[in-house]
Amino acid sequence: MKRINLLKKLENYPVFTNKTVRDITGKGHNYTKLLIHRLKKEGLVHEIEKNKYGMHKDSLLVASNLIWPSYLSCWTALRFHNLTEQIPTGIFVITTRSKKKRRLKFENTDITFIKINKKYFFGYKKEIYAGFTIFIAEPEKALIDSALFKKISFSELFDILKNNKEKINTNILISYLLKTRKKSLIKRFGFALDELGLDCFSKFSKFIDNKYLLLDYALIKTGNKDEKWKVIKNFKY
Repeated sequence: MKRINLLKKLENYPVFTNKTVRDITGKGHNYTKLLIHRLKKEGLVHEIEKNKYGMHKDSLLVASNLIWPSYLSCWTALRFHNLTEQIPTGIFVITTRSKKKRRLKFENTDITFIKINKKYFFGYKKEIYAGFTIFIAEPEKALIDSALFKKISFSELFDILKNNKEKINTNILISYLLKTRKKSLIKRFGFALDELGLDCFSKFSKFIDNKYLLLDYALIKTGNKDEKWKVIKNFKY
């Protein structure tokens, strides 16, 4: 196969491996290994990590295709859905698989892989991005993931909720919170929704125990106690 034809075919893959090249060319492992080495040397393809290569330099596109199953979340998804004006400093990839290297740098962007329990692996959808399909968290699940893995302070999440009432589906948010069955998430988001005018206590009441927790896990332990939601209000809103 002519090199130009191979490169045109490889452009259809955000990320490819030696096997991809073998399947396209019909050649053996050693041949394609040498071929990829030459293409790298000429700057026609780049190595992302061991046996992962690409021709595209869009870090979001690459990150969404490095491991399967996976989806993008936290700051990455919130910015994608225009729920924040803050430009993320890195990309967060949620996956159920273990990855030896949990962080890599691509095009000066840190890509962080977060292993998640299968019971939390939901709330994402397909989107078309740069002509390819990617999987990314829905706005409501991006908020939950951000709190679950403490990638964004809860005071910032509270502001995102407050400033994007028309974009966030509170019914979906409530159903996803109930699906997690995680008390800390339910207490914090229940309090936030309550403060924003949505009384959802009856839906969450069975998850509210008598143990108080900090409303914002990223701030110091100080503030008044909220007896209804059993949180310590340690930031102003």
